[in-house]
Amino acid sequence: MAGLTLVATTLFAASPAHAAEQVTLAKGHTDAVDIRYENGELKLKVKDDTVSPAVVRDPADVTFQVLPAAETTVPDLPTFGFLGEPGDRIWMLPQVQDPNLLWPGWNTTELKSGTFAGDKVTLSLIGADGPGDVTLFDTTSLGVPNIKFRSADGLPDRLDVPVHTHAHAGWVFSEQGEYTLRFQADATLAGGATVSTGPVDYRFTVGETTTGSVRIDGMGDGEYQPGDTVTLQAVQTPVTGNATYQWFSRKPGEDGFTAIEGETGAAYQFTATRALNGTEYQVKLGDGTTSEGVWLWVALPQEGSSTAKSITATINASEGALVISVDPGDRAVTLPAATLSAAGDRWESTGALKPVTVTDTRVAKPGWTATGQVADGFRTDDGKTFAGSYLGWTPTIVAQSDGQGVIAGPVAVPYVPGQPGVGLGDSAALAAAPNGSGLGTARLDAQLKLSVPTNTAAGTYTGTLTLTAI
Repeated sequence: MAGLTLVATTLFAASPAHAAEQVTLAKGHTDAVDIRYENGELKLKVKDDTVSPAVVRDPADVTFQVLPAAETTVPDLPTFGFLGEPGDRIWMLPQVQDPNLLWPGWNTTELKSGTFAGDKVTLSLIGADGPGDVTLFDTTSLGVPNIKFRSADGLPDRLDVPVHTHAHAGWVFSEQGEYTLRFQADATLAGGATVSTGPVDYRFTVGETTTGSVRIDGMGDGEYQPGDTVTLQAVQTPVTGNATYQWFSRKPGEDGFTAIEGETGAAYQFTATRALNGTEYQVKLGDGTTSEGVWLWVALPQEGSSTAKSITATINASEGALVISVDPGDRAVTLPAATLSAAGDRWESTGALKPVTVTDTRVAKPGWTATGQVADGFRTDDGKTFAGSYLGWTPTIVAQSDGQGVIAGPVAVPYVPGQPGVGLGDSAALAAAPNGSGLGTARLDAQLKLSVPTNTAAGTYTGTLTLTAI
């Protein structure tokens, strides 16, 4: 029997587990608040028509830019007094499209008639954080303003929107700077049940902006143990469409930083070793913006003394033994950060089991079977869990002795409700040698596949894979 520690990182906040394209939208048409009902869930998305074909994005991946050209002044008309004093500076994305500015609107054209009571949903602005006030309004054919949302007189503000609606308004900001608008959509289904998107943040950058910055998250405050996995994450402020990165390191005693070959993503993951103790890390964006350094500290070996003893063993060739083992220096398997499946309904990650050795010296050749199971599932340090059945594998034979006759086990499919397959939650065959075979040494491996529901809590999960040969 042998054991392997499996570390399955399912989700990071703004991490490789959530490695969608970050974009900044500054000109052209977009349904900024795109209300959809999919798989029984009400959702807020962004329909980006600034590209062709249009792309549906998550609001967390988008920054809406109100360019300096949007600056204007409050008209000297009493009906527009809600925007401020006449002549006050404001930044407005107008109701009628200006090709030099962003033209955001809201959209329910994807909602079907008969799904919701009254064929309508309620869109609410429940929060607006930023240096100034935010107002959304449209005007009638006679030029009379009609306020939709206004933060200056208190929120939330609610607007009933019929299905099949595509609408635009003027978006007005009273000051330059960074804003977060928090929208929420609610509806009552035709059957009487209620659904809600919950609060969803939308980021806006208004007017002249200062140079952004980038920092490194993820470096622990204390010491790492040799063999621990370190995951560093580059975080931009504000978030832009700049997706070009380069990671650098500088070991103690070195004069300058050295680019880490191949590390050009938003995250950098590696294994802590004593040789890296005291190493400083930086990340640089494509525009030259460079982060402050962070340092890695790796624990010293435990103090004490050691000695060695010679051990002599005699193998009785007439009886022999069956042994399954893993390399003592390679007992931990860390899967890459999980990403959304192509269907968008699972968090998934794949990686190699790393070779497992089975040696059979029994001259009777009774055959053997090697199996694996994650019986106790996966757990985070703060107690979140998921079952071992969400991990599966595809076994392979790396090498075997001449005539050993070892056959790889079948694919163990991760558990999905309503489908066959229980993954490694139950005992699954890694390989087998039939009766009359198996004598010698075989090296086994498997491609691991983790597939968990999208509502799995974020965290780093660890489980134990128990390997058995009988």
